[in-house]
Amino acid sequence: MANYICISRSGDGFLNLARDGFFLDNVKKGDVILYFFVNKRAVIIGRNQNAWKECSLPALERDGVQLVRRHTGGGAVYHDEGNLNFSFIMHESDYDLDRQMRVIVSAVESFGVKTELSGRNDVLIDGRKFSGNAYGLAKGNRSHHGTLLVNADLSRIGDYLNVSQAKMRAKGVESVRSRVCNLSDYVPGISVAAVRKAVLEAFKAEYGGAENYAFTDAKRAEIKARRKIQQSWEWRFGKTPEFDYTLDHRFPFGEMQLHFNLKEGRVRNIKVYSDCLDTGLVSRVEEALAGCRFESEALSAAMTDYIGKNPDQNKAELAQISDYLKENGPEKS
Repeated sequence: MANYICISRSGDGFLNLARDGFFLDNVKKGDVILYFFVNKRAVIIGRNQNAWKECSLPALERDGVQLVRRHTGGGAVYHDEGNLNFSFIMHESDYDLDRQMRVIVSAVESFGVKTELSGRNDVLIDGRKFSGNAYGLAKGNRSHHGTLLVNADLSRIGDYLNVSQAKMRAKGVESVRSRVCNLSDYVPGISVAAVRKAVLEAFKAEYGGAENYAFTDAKRAEIKARRKIQQSWEWRFGKTPEFDYTLDHRFPFGEMQLHFNLKEGRVRNIKVYSDCLDTGLVSRVEEALAGCRFESEALSAAMTDYIGKNPDQNKAELAQISDYLKENGPEKS
């Protein structure tokens, strides 16, 4: 039995979450790992959440903010360098949520503030949330992952987690938004490093001594492979539950509404409505986009490919739709 500490020095959300997943799959019975990381600007969504529903994809692309899907549940959150992330990882026989939360509460209250627990997920000060928690299970191991808002730029939350409700009727899991605060609102001058040190000291007081986690070349290679999966479209978007999405645009040839039914990030069904004079155009658009990956470039490419195979059928109109999808598709509208 041993206690381990790992402090990531990277701000890469894909790498940090890949390492978190590696620990969950590989921790040994009797061992406890406390893992700290700080992401550069990123939106982290839960395992079962809908990326298109939970965040503003155009804003993420515009500002270079990572979209990362974690392997645990819970809601969508915004991370920056003012947010400290922690994970307790151990075999389920060693898992004790009360004990783990005691570490966090003790660390925060060491700064002279009074906290309260809200359900099993949130920690509050004066009714305002500064810590959210999520949980994972894999191969008989458990992960308790949480955030601590220290001095994050909370003004950006609305920029990245807002989305047009009129365009979508989701069948997946929706985030529950609640009032949030920074610890710096109550402890002026507090830093991420100071909070991490406090959590580390509280952990050692609760669990005993701890040593730094050692990575072998084989472990680093596995984490690198996991990072590639974390960054992939298939993981970030392909894991999305079934939902509906609508694009509406007036072209020179007429109004067109594209109603998509998506599953696992692909077009399962599409129904097109239009007032254009050529009734055959609608069926051609539906045929071109059926089964396509739900991404601007992919939708546009599917339309272009259809034109190449059917050069005598509405080439000009389909080319206009292709251009529109490339510039105004699901992650850009």
